[in-house]
Amino acid sequence: MSSSKFRYPTVTAVVIANMVGTGVFTSLGFQLLELRSGFVLLALWAIGGLAAVCGAMTYAELGAAMPRSGGEYNFLSRIYHPAAGFVSGWVSATIGFAAPTALAAITFAAYATSALLDEPSAWLQKGLACGLVILLTLVHAGSRRGSGGLQWLFTILKVLVIVLFCVAAVTFAPAVQPVNFLPTSGDGTLILSGAFAVSLIYVSYAYTGWNAATYLSSELEEPQRTLPWILMGGTLVVTVLYVALNYTFLAVAPMASMTGKVEVGYIAADAAFGDIAGRFTGVVLALLLVSTVSAMTMAGPRVLQVIGEDFRGLSLLAKTNTDGIPSNAIYLQAVLTLTFILTSTFESILVFAGFTLALNSFATVLGVFVLRIRQPHLPRPYRTFAYPLPPIIYLLLTAWTLTFVLLNKPYEGLFGLAVVASGLLFYAVSARHGRTASAKALDQT
Repeated sequence: MSSSKFRYPTVTAVVIANMVGTGVFTSLGFQLLELRSGFVLLALWAIGGLAAVCGAMTYAELGAAMPRSGGEYNFLSRIYHPAAGFVSGWVSATIGFAAPTALAAITFAAYATSALLDEPSAWLQKGLACGLVILLTLVHAGSRRGSGGLQWLFTILKVLVIVLFCVAAVTFAPAVQPVNFLPTSGDGTLILSGAFAVSLIYVSYAYTGWNAATYLSSELEEPQRTLPWILMGGTLVVTVLYVALNYTFLAVAPMASMTGKVEVGYIAADAAFGDIAGRFTGVVLALLLVSTVSAMTMAGPRVLQVIGEDFRGLSLLAKTNTDGIPSNAIYLQAVLTLTFILTSTFESILVFAGFTLALNSFATVLGVFVLRIRQPHLPRPYRTFAYPLPPIIYLLLTAWTLTFVLLNKPYEGLFGLAVVASGLLFYAVSARHGRTASAKALDQT
């Protein structure tokens, strides 16, 4: 068994760690601005999980049929056109990983300083967030053994802490909140409302990361056999964790205290355990976000690496160190991440990142229909279970979300479209230097 490949548990850990992070520890506060039904709020997270599982099932077919690192960049290049793949890679590099990594680092700093200090400085939080990014960049740009081992350790700790937090909070909270988690009159109308669709924007961002394993396909042992189970297994685990965690938040903390707040986990811990124990729990929850930053620092640069392999003008990004790690790409993503931390607000990053990533995955899931029509004889070691239902469910839910982003958050939505347009311009410039022979050969397969 080759030590130069990532094993099944490590890549499953990447999927879980990429998903469980900023969104689930911050989204509830925004959702409570419009929704106050316990059943509807849990349904929101369950529906988000359904969409993620359907997306993962579809990506599993694409990943098994085209097992090369790069995720959507690889898929869209071969399904549609190299320009589509390049734009996807551009989105992943500028928004898809750098922006969420910045959000996770910012949330880590906010939780840690809020738990330790009464009035934390904004610049102290930015400095702590930057320090975490720099530290993990150095770790992941070093050796594969240190990279995979760190990821697996932090992800196991993350899952255990979330489970223990849920059990302990519900068990020891001084009072259970009067929240009804069973359907009541009016809940059906609320689920079909615009407020629910807007809230689904935040939930879809929280589930972002279920496709992370496809960015490491070429570095995975037996990808055609294991990738489908990694994608679906990791996504199902996270769905259960999300529903349990939001049930806990709502059960132990008053809705009014969490409405509009980012640090809902810390607020729930304080309500359940008191000031001192709540502060300690806040620090622990902050540490959970280390694995999220770690996973994104690990997976994202592989997109830049594949782009560098395909375009001669960007070949510097494809260079690896003696352990086969794309260190140049890792350093570039770190620079982009630090730029987001120092120049942007949490809310602006969250909305336009969620919109742009959803648009990216929408085009990819749609590609499973295109590929079956254009290449019906392509070997498919895994075929999407219950096809075509999972991709249809994903496309309908995502289209609903994208529409409401443009209607309710037009500036952020248009900014995301501007990023896509800039990717097309950058492709035109890069294509002048020519694509490599290996990239052209893949177009013919």
